[in-house]
Amino acid sequence: MSDFPLVRPASAADLREFLARHLDLRLSSRPPSESAFDYLCHAFFEGRREGGTLAVSPDAVVWAARGSGKTRLAAVATALDLLFKPGIEVRLLGGSLEQSARMYGHLRALFDRPALAARLRGRVTARRLELDNGSRAEILAQSPSSVRGTRVQKLRCDEVELFRPEVFEAALLTTRSARLDGRQVRGSVECFSTLHVPHGLMARVVREALSSGTRVFRWGVVDVLARCGDEHRCRGDAPPSAPVTDGGNAPSTAEVPREGDCPLWPECRGRAKGVDDAGGAGEGGGGGHVEVADALAMKSRVSRPTWEAEMLCLRPSRGDAVYAEFDRAAHVVESEPETALRVAGMDFGFRSPTAILWAVVTPEGVVVIVRERVVACRVLDEHIAALLESPRPAWVGVDPAGLQRSEQTGISCVHALRSAGLVVRARSSPIHLGIDLVRARLRPADGGPPRLLVHARCRHLIEALETYHYDQSRPESLAPVKDGPDHAADALRYLVLNLDRPVRADEQDYS
Repeated sequence: MSDFPLVRPASAADLREFLARHLDLRLSSRPPSESAFDYLCHAFFEGRREGGTLAVSPDAVVWAARGSGKTRLAAVATALDLLFKPGIEVRLLGGSLEQSARMYGHLRALFDRPALAARLRGRVTARRLELDNGSRAEILAQSPSSVRGTRVQKLRCDEVELFRPEVFEAALLTTRSARLDGRQVRGSVECFSTLHVPHGLMARVVREALSSGTRVFRWGVVDVLARCGDEHRCRGDAPPSAPVTDGGNAPSTAEVPREGDCPLWPECRGRAKGVDDAGGAGEGGGGGHVEVADALAMKSRVSRPTWEAEMLCLRPSRGDAVYAEFDRAAHVVESEPETALRVAGMDFGFRSPTAILWAVVTPEGVVVIVRERVVACRVLDEHIAALLESPRPAWVGVDPAGLQRSEQTGISCVHALRSAGLVVRARSSPIHLGIDLVRARLRPADGGPPRLLVHARCRHLIEALETYHYDQSRPESLAPVKDGPDHAADALRYLVLNLDRPVRADEQDYS
């Protein structure tokens, strides 16, 4: 074993000193943001905080801007594990083999330093390196066969947005805790990516992490800006804005700079010059690796949605969203009208979920979705029983496909609903017509307030309105993708369609 004296960091302060002294890495931490340094502390101490408290899970999700150093930080966390956790097994898995190799390349570069190179054992290959303490890191290919059967302590997944879903699901089952060199090492999976779109894999990972208590670390380009010189003028009469920590529903940064102001002023507000939160000189920012000139150039090349999604990490881009008009701040409510017309919408399913939405319609014509039922593998009788519960809806708007007879029963779903005493509306129309009617209620053309609201308890519908999307690879298509969120969205469409465009003649059911 090498004589190189490396002392295992015992605290966040020790870790900061080690990074600066041995890896030339200096990271700032600006509460209440979840910074890059906060991530390294969580990864190295495996969720153990100062004072000995232990996080529920050592897993982590890093949602960071493009070019913000997340791949390199994953390599730094791996180097720390290899150096100070003898016998540990770490695997690196990227959205492609090229991405895996990029993370591994950062790791190899760290061990090119003479002091760390002394700790290597044997030959470093294109996919694997091992230290003299028995710890080992290796890259995996983006395939189920490469991932399945793997049993390691740490798995770091880079550019999760590009993962194939079946590979990601297999990867979640690869880690095992182990007692190594007298210490318990907690098995963990860490995910790194930008968050491109609300219907992608990374969006799901972030949602599930937030709901389960897994730590989510997020930073944007402003957090990794290099020190700004005198060549850019700041507006000096306002303190820097607080970091965004609301889970992606922050207001736009579309502040218009005054003449002569730096175009990055709305986002930076002097932080890259080291301006502190009181508006004075400080050491709080400007210590990153992205030059201000490069950030200015990137901002000038892309649209605001792309800038806010991929560089500021405010929210995923909704360029392919069916209901881009939906905004939680404007459309989600905590109360419901006491006296109003009650109606419902229903999308039939069995292996795929059946979705039922209950709504009240106020005297002013505002629709408030107050309850939802989104379940799979339940027979129609159970759904009918739910609809018959008090208060019973005046009518149910359904998929007109429900008029077709079942080969098993000889009757249609609509017939079964009507036989139970429910009034059913099953108007047929092009999909885009129903979508346009929903959009009109979300954002009326006259500039008035929304005429469609959703109670906060309707989590499936809220998620559907945010993630229901068109096929990104077919910009000419007006058909939304049917990959999960469509069920609740379809139930809403049938409800609104049959409310705003009711049938003008009695429908006959010949089932």
